[in-house]
Amino acid sequence: MKELSREARRFRQQNDEIESQARQTVAFFLISGIDLDDALASTGSERRRITARIARLIERERLKGVRRHWSYDINRHIALKQALDRLID
Repeated sequence: MKELSREARRFRQQNDEIESQARQTVAFFLISGIDLDDALASTGSERRRITARIARLIERERLKGVRRHWSYDINRHIALKQALDRLID
């Protein structure tokens, strides 16, 4: 019985991770127009180009926040930063 509950817990954790990654992929695509899976699969100059574009988007979002612009969204800022971190690692 304990084995069954451990297996169920592992299954839920795996589903939560998959759901979280899917949510991040969709949010990133809506923000930047870049497919995160393709970006993660890229290498060399293509990866550097994508990383630079994301860095520019983060900087633009940061400036909106500093200026207290009405369209600033901290969730967008966080999603961009998380995507950049995944690309750099």
